[in-house]
Amino acid sequence: MQSRLCDRLGIDFPLFAFSHCRDVIAEVSKAGGFGVLGVVGHTPESVAIELNWLDAHTNGKPYGVDLIVPTSIDGKDGGLTPAEIEARIPPEHKAYVTRILAENGIDTKGLWDQGVPADYGDNLRAAGAIGVLQEALKHPQVKMVVNALGVPPPFMMQMARDKGLLVGALTGAKEHAIRHAEAGVDVLIAAGGEAGGHCGEVATIVLIPEVIDAVKDFPDLFVLAAGGVVTGRQMAACMAMGADGAWCGSVWLTTAEAETNPAVKEKMLAASSRQTVRSRSRTGKYTRQLRSPWTDAWQQPEAPEPLPMPLQGLVSEPALSRIDKLAQSGDPAARKLATYWVGQGVGLMNRPLSTRQVVAEFMEDFAAASERLASFTA
Repeated sequence: MQSRLCDRLGIDFPLFAFSHCRDVIAEVSKAGGFGVLGVVGHTPESVAIELNWLDAHTNGKPYGVDLIVPTSIDGKDGGLTPAEIEARIPPEHKAYVTRILAENGIDTKGLWDQGVPADYGDNLRAAGAIGVLQEALKHPQVKMVVNALGVPPPFMMQMARDKGLLVGALTGAKEHAIRHAEAGVDVLIAAGGEAGGHCGEVATIVLIPEVIDAVKDFPDLFVLAAGGVVTGRQMAACMAMGADGAWCGSVWLTTAEAETNPAVKEKMLAASSRQTVRSRSRTGKYTRQLRSPWTDAWQQPEAPEPLPMPLQGLVSEPALSRIDKLAQSGDPAARKLATYWVGQGVGLMNRPLSTRQVVAEFMEDFAAASERLASFTA
């Protein structure tokens, strides 16, 4: 493909695959796209294991890493003790989660026994992210660093710049896109409200031209389209509007290589595009996820207001981790409650495919859509 971004990164097709699964990343990069490994939650030691594996399994092809260092979170500067963090969690939040599980037939014994880890939330702050990024930048096949929430912090920008890497950032609104551009970001991932995970409210088909128009004074800036994009024809439509490629996350969740909970994968393959919900119930910021009795409970009038990030994770993750484990063992109540981040494109994800098959279908569908579009102007 004749594309500045493809030339810049040394790839054949501007399909960017976000995944926490290294097998997905390797397959996409080997197939001519660009895999981006989500490394939030990793330590420098664990990310070294993942990237060493990728270096050995990508045939020298480039890939990227995605961190989350939000512009605003509770206790942004860190330094709080576990007891101080625990004191910020109102008892009614834990009581409400306990009630959700109990009413849905899940044993709640020992749910809150683990307590608050000493370094909780550090992976979302410079204190934890710097070490992970330092390790990532030791790997020459890493060609792009992305911040998933907010403007990439100065340390991230500088460390990537020193290695000559592209810096990307997700954005859900044109005003955020302008702030990213002014900060010197190279690649904007404009994620519409259809997207899985953290997302804004504006639909992709509106957001893409809005962002492109908003950053027209930054001619070297690349824009990737995200949000509900799970087919090549959607990718072609976004590129017809001016995008330089597509960023996809949800479509890989049902692939053979994905480490998605099998019970959740089964629910995704059967879901319609209306069976997702945008909710703050998991992280404290709005994320789109598969609808279940868990998400429904947080929409009820008696539900407490979700806590700010990262405190809501201390409320939600013990319960969701237990649900996941029970669902994988076949527990019917847990399978009903199980949820995960996924976009509205889930309604088009109804066949179990390998990652390579997904990439191949993207390319074929993109080519067919491009020919169809060209036929109108022939």
